Amino acid sequence: MTLGWNVVGVVILGYAAIIARSVALAGFGLDSVIEIGASTVVLWELADVAQSRQHRALRMIGSAFVALALYLGAQSTFVLVVGFRPHHSPLGIAWTALTAVAMFALASGKARVGSSLDNPVLKAEGRVTMIDGILATAVLAGLALNTFLGWWWADPVAGYVILYYALREARGSLTH
Repeated sequence: MTLGWNVVGVVILGYAAIIARSVALAGFGLDSVIEIGASTVVLWELADVAQSRQHRALRMIGSAFVALALYLGAQSTFVLVVGFRPHHSPLGIAWTALTAVAMFALASGKARVGSSLDNPVLKAEGRVTMIDGILATAVLAGLALNTFLGWWWADPVAGYVILYYALREARGSLTH
């Protein structure tokens, strides 16, 4: 379910990010690509629970988050420094609101299954999905503040929120 949601989301977020020229939507779209990769890694890992495969899977997830953090750090800083003002994105607002609800529900289910199987990679995937819900909420807040209050800087600040969680998850995945 997560894979399907995020595949559709990448297309919607990519389109919305281009139209609105939003760093937060672009970052959240890249996060969705990582979520697709993480879900694929979990499925791959579940096929063989060898310890070496678990460590490799966690390193792959962590490395993707490092790349996302580097992109968002550079892009959000550039947008703030030059004072670039993203456009409004009703599509982005609608999609991130729906995504927040869906990701929180999926994260809860993954956490339960990961705990019952005592599988660290599935537990990590549940955390990634929970973070995806938190990030959707942060992006939603940035988009809404830009749209309704004219706070253009809320968009790149939402990018920094994604950066923070990306670094946090990268550290957790890479040091496990």
